[in-house]
Amino acid sequence: MQRHVIFAQNSFHIEKTLYSQSYPAHRKTRIAPTPSGFLHLGNVFSFVLTATLARRTGAAILLRIDDMDQQRVRPEYVQDIFDTLHFLEIPWEEGPRTPDDLHRQWSQLHREALYQQALEALKAQGKLFACDCSRSRLQQTGGVYDGHCLHRGLPWDQPDVCWRINTETPLPLHMHTDKGALPVVLPAEQRHFVVRKKDGHAAYQLASVVDDDYFGVDLIVRGEDLRDSTLAQLYLAETVAMDRFSRTTFYHHSLLMEAPDRKLSKSEGAASVQHLRKAGKTKADIFSTIAGMLGIREQASDWETMGSILLDRYAVLRQPAPEQP
Repeated sequence: MQRHVIFAQNSFHIEKTLYSQSYPAHRKTRIAPTPSGFLHLGNVFSFVLTATLARRTGAAILLRIDDMDQQRVRPEYVQDIFDTLHFLEIPWEEGPRTPDDLHRQWSQLHREALYQQALEALKAQGKLFACDCSRSRLQQTGGVYDGHCLHRGLPWDQPDVCWRINTETPLPLHMHTDKGALPVVLPAEQRHFVVRKKDGHAAYQLASVVDDDYFGVDLIVRGEDLRDSTLAQLYLAETVAMDRFSRTTFYHHSLLMEAPDRKLSKSEGAASVQHLRKAGKTKADIFSTIAGMLGIREQASDWETMGSILLDRYAVLRQPAPEQP
């Protein structure tokens, strides 16, 4: 029989599970930060889990920097990604090694033709519609899009319109996990999600699916706050017949919380790795801080030890329950 122990600290708790799990083999996973702020401890937590699962499944690690939103990208944020990974000695086998390398060949801007190809394929299938709804209108509907522009027939090239995917047709979706394929349903919050933004660039959901398919990623590790994004991306992959993405295995993990109802967000404050480095903290200090936020008593001086503690002794990976259409 497995024994479970609950450790609690600052109103957060994580379940300790006294067993080790084996994992199926995979080809490639990715670390995919966005350079829109300095990385925080929550990012490190996710990186450690990704690297540990990569080692246990034989997967190579791709560093994919999601820099499509150029209005939010700043050089210091890009540099911070490399500085943080080097400081914590978290490895990757594929992807840019420096900011210059990113700009020369790895930026998402170099793959815009692939995104456009996917958009045109969706448009040719009659799966898209143009939408000019403002942010204030979306707020009036509680942030859930109500299909206002679905049948308005707005011109594709009209200024200040985004493109949305028509999700009225239910699709049989399955999320692959280490326990097998589970039936899932597109949530209401993701109805008619955006695939091309008003600035003409691909939206996150589409760019992420195209990138993962292009690079041959078959293992994705992300926070449980992105579960709805996973379901939207599975819907998109099913629509455009990206079978490789549809067969990707997903692990969703618990989050580091600043308060019981507030997850960590990018900032230059105490949660920023850059802030901690400048304060003289070592990588062991950072891993210990993460452990403390989770209520974990064990200490770790490197990412390998931290990852083993998390996966072997604590329930940080969230197994979704099957959903019925």
